[in-house]
Amino acid sequence: MPSGVVLLTDRRLARGPLAEVVAAAVAGGVRWVVLREKDLPRAERMVLAAELRALLGRSGGALVVAGPDPLGGDAVHLPAAGPYPPPAAGLVGRSCHDATELARLTTEDYATLSPVFPTRTKPGYGPPLHPAGLRELIAASPVPVLALGGVETPEQVQECGAAGAAGVAVLGALMRADDPAGIAAALTAAHEFAGRAGHGAARPAPTATRGKP
Repeated sequence: MPSGVVLLTDRRLARGPLAEVVAAAVAGGVRWVVLREKDLPRAERMVLAAELRALLGRSGGALVVAGPDPLGGDAVHLPAAGPYPPPAAGLVGRSCHDATELARLTTEDYATLSPVFPTRTKPGYGPPLHPAGLRELIAASPVPVLALGGVETPEQVQECGAAGAAGVAVLGALMRADDPAGIAAALTAAHEFAGRAGHGAARPAPTATRGKP
């Protein structure tokens, strides 16, 4: 289950070749990566997915692919708009933004909630939930939640953990970083600190209503 600091890719924002930025983030402690790059042809995404999957595998990490096509893997992250029902996969995540979208979840394993903070990647996107709104929605969620949107500092990571998030999904702070390994290490340490303080533990889905066949 995705937890800790989860990296979302965007090669157009990256300060270097995408695989190198991901490798640096992994060196800093990231173990989950969501491959976006949905504008690329499928063949190119397949090659990139294989490269990142091999890179992550050397550190015990895992790749999730944005969209319903797992590109040779078994983990996908779906948009709020669909498809419904989710495709059969070993791991399925869903982007959510409010209680209505959380209520549509069926067999998904986790969700992201966004935007938590104002975000430079999508200026004007929102309104932001802030930690109080995040906490309220996490309490209503049937699955573990990753906090997404504008998470750039260790303090924000700790706020998300205190609200009950199982982890944080980070794009701009790592893609734009001159030192992605250092930023990843700082954010990962903040998540681990929140966990030691008793925050951010992933809540299991209710067994009476959920579960993979």
